[in-house]
Amino acid sequence: MTKDHTYFVYILASRKNGTLYAGVTNHLIRRVQEHRDGLVPGFTKKYAVKLLVYFEVHADINEAIAREKRIKRWLRAWKLKLIEQQNPQWRDLWPDLASNTPWGFWVPALRNRAHALSSAGMTSCEDAHALCGTLR
Repeated sequence: MTKDHTYFVYILASRKNGTLYAGVTNHLIRRVQEHRDGLVPGFTKKYAVKLLVYFEVHADINEAIAREKRIKRWLRAWKLKLIEQQNPQWRDLWPDLASNTPWGFWVPALRNRAHALSSAGMTSCEDAHALCGTLR
């Protein structure tokens, strides 16, 4: 029996249209809390990048790492467009995830969709957006 894994590619911001940071993790709530508390030394701590403004779910770690690397290489305008397609108000998504209402309840369902997409051979960023379309 294989163990199901869920990986998240996320973007943090200092404020709307502010400094951006892209990362990857297997535990989104914990990792964002670490950024918010200043426990992650380096860029996010130095520039107070703490607001979770975008995330997507992946079933495969290699896919998630590749996606994170692609996003990091993108032009800033592309990153802004990605955020605004899913989160036009630049809401901080972390409080909803951390409080389990309503987003936290969706994480298991998103994990199941991530595994279904991966099993069906869907690994492109467009497929990831199909997955994340449920987050609107």
